[in-house]
Amino acid sequence: MARYTAEHKEATRRRMIETAGRRFKADGFDGSGIATLVADAGLTNGAFYGHFASKDDLIASVVTQQLADQVAVVDALPDLEAVVGYLREYLSPAHRDDPAGGCPSAALLDEVARCDLPVREAYTAGSLAMIQAITRHLDGRDPDRVTEQAIGLFSLLVGSLQLARAVTDPDLSDRILAAAYDNAMTLIGASGRAGSSTNQEQE
Repeated sequence: MARYTAEHKEATRRRMIETAGRRFKADGFDGSGIATLVADAGLTNGAFYGHFASKDDLIASVVTQQLADQVAVVDALPDLEAVVGYLREYLSPAHRDDPAGGCPSAALLDEVARCDLPVREAYTAGSLAMIQAITRHLDGRDPDRVTEQAIGLFSLLVGSLQLARAVTDPDLSDRILAAAYDNAMTLIGASGRAGSSTNQEQE
């Protein structure tokens, strides 16, 4: 029997993490069993245990990778205009309506809070990295103050998207996104650069 290369094993593991991430963000951690998760990735139950010790191990890996991918996107933003564009996209109706393809925090925060320590520790490390990535895009001579702004912006983004998804009134949902965008612009010192996310999508 041919042995798989390390590269093949890593690609398989990554595929499992990516497909499970979409499934978890759409249905929650308890929404699918291992059989469904491995089927999404085109694998078998036996193959699953060659990469993960348990479903909880997969969850922790998904949380780690999802946040690392998000941090990489934020780190790569070249200037304030790109940051504004990222915030507009984050607080858009399109992102609101696509939990499976969007922010892990907005989709999974309440799930993570009920998880065991390893998953929460993975989320804590990822959140700190995200806050640091945001901090690098903010101006200020006081590091503590800039960090507070980054925490505030991160909290604003995640909480606003969750709220916009939770309400049943479409108009209210759009207004939540628009208000959050305006407040985000104030936090990063870019007030007046652009209209609300909702208004821009309609233009």
